[in-house]
Amino acid sequence: MTDSTAQPTLRTPGLVDAHIHPDKTSWGQAWQSRRPASTLVELIDNDRTAQAGYVGSVEERAFALFSHALDNGTLGMRAHVDVSSELGTRNVEGVRAAAERIGGDLTVQIVAFPQFGLLRNPGTFETMAAALDAGADLVGGIDPGGLEGDLHGHLDAIFGLADRAGRDLDIHLHDGGEGGLAQIREVARRTIAGGRQGRVTIGHAFALCDAHLPSFGQTLELVAEAGLWVATCALGTDPVPDLDLFERHGVRLAAGSDGVRDAWSPFGTGSMVDRAHLLAYRTGAMTDAELERTFHIASVSGGEMMGLASITEWDERSDTRLEFAAENLAQLVVDRPAPLRVLRDGRVLR
Repeated sequence: MTDSTAQPTLRTPGLVDAHIHPDKTSWGQAWQSRRPASTLVELIDNDRTAQAGYVGSVEERAFALFSHALDNGTLGMRAHVDVSSELGTRNVEGVRAAAERIGGDLTVQIVAFPQFGLLRNPGTFETMAAALDAGADLVGGIDPGGLEGDLHGHLDAIFGLADRAGRDLDIHLHDGGEGGLAQIREVARRTIAGGRQGRVTIGHAFALCDAHLPSFGQTLELVAEAGLWVATCALGTDPVPDLDLFERHGVRLAAGSDGVRDAWSPFGTGSMVDRAHLLAYRTGAMTDAELERTFHIASVSGGEMMGLASITEWDERSDTRLEFAAENLAQLVVDRPAPLRVLRDGRVLR
């Protein structure tokens, strides 16, 4: 006799964490108390202090987070890793070592990220170049206007480095308001001019979350024309995009965890099902279609950004998949279960 009450098994594509900082995490370590901060500079200073005080190595902490994320169905990850004159390339080397330990089960792309500034931190540009030979895959950037104070100088540096090394770019941009939109438009123009459509990502893009700004519509159209990816994390009080507006304008959106248990925030679980739930909650998702959309953003969209065919070309017969105890994607996003099974290329990983 069959059990009519048995929970159905739902098959889904793998999840992708499109924006995460594994070198900063305290995952698997003792509890980390955090100091208050009200500005980006204060947050960065707190992070610098925290990183200097970690007992566990970058490799150890990143590997613990990678393993946990894999248990929760993440098969691809865009990892932003700090590079600076003080740190050198050691964080990149540590995260690359952790990625090699986890093997092909988790695809990790590393962004060389100048968290403490590029132009304002002498020696960091040279270290960024070295990081591309030490395990980094992409060139990163951070707030050319608000943090660096030199929009064109910062973008000249990172686009020039990407051109010389033949790499894609992924740029943090927290600046809001018209100033933030102006920076995004300049990134879009340079992307189009260099034939880089689809190969440049902007993380956070808080200015694109305010549809009341006068140049918002113009900027969104240019972002779509440039094929820019936007990575949102929907964390805390951070602004979130209007998913309907992005969809109507053809702007491509992926989702990430950002910091997981680091100096920036005590929150973050390393589960992209949790992140889909949070994005749904923050954007007022109500219908099944709206809930399903957030899962798509946390899985297939991220797979498109990273170029992971096993996720973007997924169907229910695929041997790379997740299996959940859920009726449908809408229930999955609301209930947030861990996967029953994680499979990649026919191998049962968890």
